Amino acid sequence: MHQTEAVEQERSDSKLKKGISGKLLFLFILGDVLGAGIYALVGVIAGEVGGAIWVPMLIALLLALLTAASYAELVTKYPRAGGAAVFAERAYRKPMISFLVGYAMLAAGVTSAAGLSIAFAGYFTEFLPGPQLLITSVFLIAVALLNARGIKESVRSNVVMTVIEVSGLILVIVLVALMLGAGDGEIGRVTDFRDGVSAPVAVLGAALIAYYSFVGFEVSANVAEEVQNVRKVYPKALFGALLTAGVVYVLIGLAASVTLSPQDLESSDGPLLAVVEATGFGIPSWLFGTVALIAVANGALLTMIMASRLTYGMAEEGLLPAVFGRVLPNRRTPWVAIVVTTAVALVLTFTGGLAALAETVVLLLLFVFLSTNIAVLVVRKDEVEEKHFTAPTIVPVLAILSCLVLLTQQDGAVWLRAGILMAIGVGLYLLTRIKRQKTTEHHEELHHGSN
Repeated sequence: MHQTEAVEQERSDSKLKKGISGKLLFLFILGDVLGAGIYALVGVIAGEVGGAIWVPMLIALLLALLTAASYAELVTKYPRAGGAAVFAERAYRKPMISFLVGYAMLAAGVTSAAGLSIAFAGYFTEFLPGPQLLITSVFLIAVALLNARGIKESVRSNVVMTVIEVSGLILVIVLVALMLGAGDGEIGRVTDFRDGVSAPVAVLGAALIAYYSFVGFEVSANVAEEVQNVRKVYPKALFGALLTAGVVYVLIGLAASVTLSPQDLESSDGPLLAVVEATGFGIPSWLFGTVALIAVANGALLTMIMASRLTYGMAEEGLLPAVFGRVLPNRRTPWVAIVVTTAVALVLTFTGGLAALAETVVLLLLFVFLSTNIAVLVVRKDEVEEKHFTAPTIVPVLAILSCLVLLTQQDGAVWLRAGILMAIGVGLYLLTRIKRQKTTEHHEELHHGSN
C-alpha cells in the first residue's frame, strides 16, 4: 500500500475530523509539558540538588525522551489508538492490566491537581496571606464549579494559554540575562551541589521531581486520530516540543541559580516571582504573579477536566460503578465524577506537600510508562504495511531501565499514597464486576422463568 493510499484510508476510516496540523500539535504538546510544574518546583529542586538546578532538568529531559520514543512508535503504528490503556490492551490482552493503566492515569491526574492547588496557594499568598489549606480548598471547589458549568476546550485556547505560560518563563530568562549583563548575579552557583550529599544521589533525587515538569506529552496520544498526516508529523511535533521545553527548563534552572541561593529559592512559596523581584528591574509583582496564577489554574482545570471525563468514560465502559456516569440535565457534564475527583484531590492536599504529591504523580505515571515501553517491544511482532516511526530496540530497553531506576528513588510515604489510590481503584473495579455479574444472572433467571 502506498503512503498516500494509507493516508486516504486512515482519513476515510476515522469518524473524527482531522483538524490538528503538525504546528498545532507541537503547540498542544508544548502547552501540556510547559505547564504549571516549573513555576512551583524550581525551589523544591534547588533544595534537593543545590545550585546546579539545570543538571536534574537535563537528566529528566533525557529520561522523558526515551519513553516519548515508545509513544512515537505506537502512535504512528496504530494512529487510531487512544493512549496507554489501549496500547496495554493491544499488547497484553488482559482487561485488568488495561484498567490499571487507565486508572493510574486517572489517579495521577487527580494527584497532580492537588499539587497544583498547593502551588496556586503559594503564589496567591504572595498577594493575599491566608491559610494554605483554605486557599487550596476554595481553589479546587472553584475549579469543580467551572468544570461542572461546562468547559469548551479548543486547540486555539490551548495556544493562548501556552503563549501566556511561555511568556512568563521567557520574561524570567530575559531579565536574568540583562541582570548578568549589568554585572550582577553569581554564575559560580550553577555548578554547586548540596552539601552533605553525594552529587549523583542529589541529582537523581532532584531528577525524579524534575520529571514531573516533563509529563504531559503522553496526553497527545489521545488526539492521534485528529492529526493530519499523523505518521509523518507526530514524531517531529513530540520530540520538538520536548526539546523546546527542555531548553526553556534548563535556562530557567540556570537563571534561578544565578539570581538566588538554593536556600532562598527553597524557602519561597513563589520561587520564580522571587527571581523576577531579585533582578531589580521593577517588574510589578502582580504582573508576573498573575501569569503564574493563570498557568497554575489552567493546568489544574485541564487536569481535572481530563480526570472527570476519564472517570465518566470508564463508568460508561462498565469499568467503574455506573453512578460515575451521571450527568447534569442541562449542562450535560459528569457531575458525580467531578464531585468525587474533586473530593479526592481535596483529601490529597492534606496528605503531603507539593514535592510529595509531584513524586506520587511520577510514581503512578512510571507504571503507565513502564507498561507502554514494554508494550512497544511486545507488539514488534505485529507488522503493519504503512511506514511508521520505529525506535532502535535499545531505546525502549533503556526507557524500561530508567523507569525502574526512578521507581527505586521513591520513599515509603509516596508508595503508600499511590498504593491506597490504586487499591481504591481495584476495589471499585471488582465491585463493578460483581454487580454486573449479578445483574446478568438476574436477567438470565428472568429469561428462563419467562420460558
